Amino acid sequence: MKRRDFFKQTLPASVTLPALLNGFSVKAFTGASPLVQALMGTATDTDKVLVLIQLNGGNDGLNMVIPIDIYRDYYNARSNIAIPQNKILPLNGTSKTGLHPSMTGVQTLFNENKVAIVQAVGYDKPNFSHFRATDIWMSASDSEQVLYTGWVGRYLNLEFPNFPHGYPTAQMPDPLAIQIGSVASLASQGSFPMAMTISDPTSIYDFNNVGDPVPSTPWGKELEYIRMIMGQTEAYGNVIRAAAARVTSQGSYPSNNDLAQQLRIVARLVKGGLKTRVYMVSTGGFDTHSSQVDTADTTIGTHAKLMARVSDAIKCFMDDLKGLGVDDRVIGMTFSEFGRRIKSNGSFGTDHGAAAPVIVFGKHVRGGIIGTNPTISSNARLNDNVPYQYDFRSIYASLLRQWFCVSDTDLKTVMLKDFPNIPLCINAACGATGIDDVRNDGEQLIINYPNPFVERTTITFNTKGGHTMVQVLDTMGRVIRVLTDRIYTSGTYTVTFDGYGLPLGVYYARFQNGATQQVRPMLKTR
Repeated sequence: MKRRDFFKQTLPASVTLPALLNGFSVKAFTGASPLVQALMGTATDTDKVLVLIQLNGGNDGLNMVIPIDIYRDYYNARSNIAIPQNKILPLNGTSKTGLHPSMTGVQTLFNENKVAIVQAVGYDKPNFSHFRATDIWMSASDSEQVLYTGWVGRYLNLEFPNFPHGYPTAQMPDPLAIQIGSVASLASQGSFPMAMTISDPTSIYDFNNVGDPVPSTPWGKELEYIRMIMGQTEAYGNVIRAAAARVTSQGSYPSNNDLAQQLRIVARLVKGGLKTRVYMVSTGGFDTHSSQVDTADTTIGTHAKLMARVSDAIKCFMDDLKGLGVDDRVIGMTFSEFGRRIKSNGSFGTDHGAAAPVIVFGKHVRGGIIGTNPTISSNARLNDNVPYQYDFRSIYASLLRQWFCVSDTDLKTVMLKDFPNIPLCINAACGATGIDDVRNDGEQLIINYPNPFVERTTITFNTKGGHTMVQVLDTMGRVIRVLTDRIYTSGTYTVTFDGYGLPLGVYYARFQNGATQQVRPMLKTR
């Protein structure tokens, strides 16, 4: 390994120091980090902020966002953990979907039109390893593709190709993104590690930057690089400390909620004037293979506590942002590396699954439910998964386009391919975003006949025109056929699914037409 490569791969872009901010370590991502980059360093001036909440372990989406209209199938699939129908929290504007009874905070925000729920978010060929699935979400890669850069990192490389040389600047004097927590994810990795830590909001280690000329030796450039990073560390630490010191009063947060305390720091730094665009927080415990609920009362137990932690933290955060006068600047989203299986196991838990809902929140969110309740077979089997409706990368691309005004040309470079634009938020500065209405309010856009079928079935779909795709998924959530993927004019069309040689059982036809996406169950029989 060359000496300079050694330093780039082993020394953080901003030297890592022991650091705590109100009891939490803080990492400031200062460069082309995989998850953080795109949202941060735009050359255009913007005060918008994105907060990413990672739910580590794989959240059970079916017990978070509960399908009321197919409650019988939901209950039959997981009778030992199902939430009683009379305990489900109702949501304004729909009688089909409700929330876990512990999520009163998110319920209030939804009813105030400050929450969007995106149903069944996932991707082709889901991976059920915690580590690999997390990498996929962080890098925005295909499931069989390994990337060492992240979705926002690629955008920041376009905007700031010379970073870290010359930074901080007058235009961007602050860290590009901040993570609350002690373990940096793939999101903090670019061409070299990007994280720095500080001891607390009012103090930081000082460096005695030596001004002596760099020696004319083979190690001179390495020494110059180290001095540059040390200087950046001190500069960014100073601005974080100053921002935290400007805020002396905040709203109330529960002291026994680690996620709430992390979000409290975020609100403090946003109000304190940092130009930081992306904040990452996380909370764990979602790998609920057993004892997910109390055996005597399924509305309480481990998952109920997790749902209360997330919901209460988001509500306190939103209230605090409003009290601080900065709620118009912030949008947040939750995500987990995967969901859980449709059918519960014998240990009062759920195993690793595929798609799950994502919650997007903020004052300028386009509130409501995007998509339809997941399809659940009346005789769900142990390995059955929720088939995905929306690719998680559509959410990333939509936030970049609608909140940070990323151009369509740059989006394709950042995301590596085109993804449908989902109506998630409103930022007048971004202008028209080309979003059409989502046609998922009871209109059946894809059907098949015969159903059940023996070998072949004809799939009929109605497109409003433009890019249209029809895929077939198996019960593991994997795409096994792409029946069509092209540009159509508005109208009704048919394709044929030939299931010869495939096992008997349930398959799903997935329809995608811009922001509108639906899933249709199909049964192959003898």
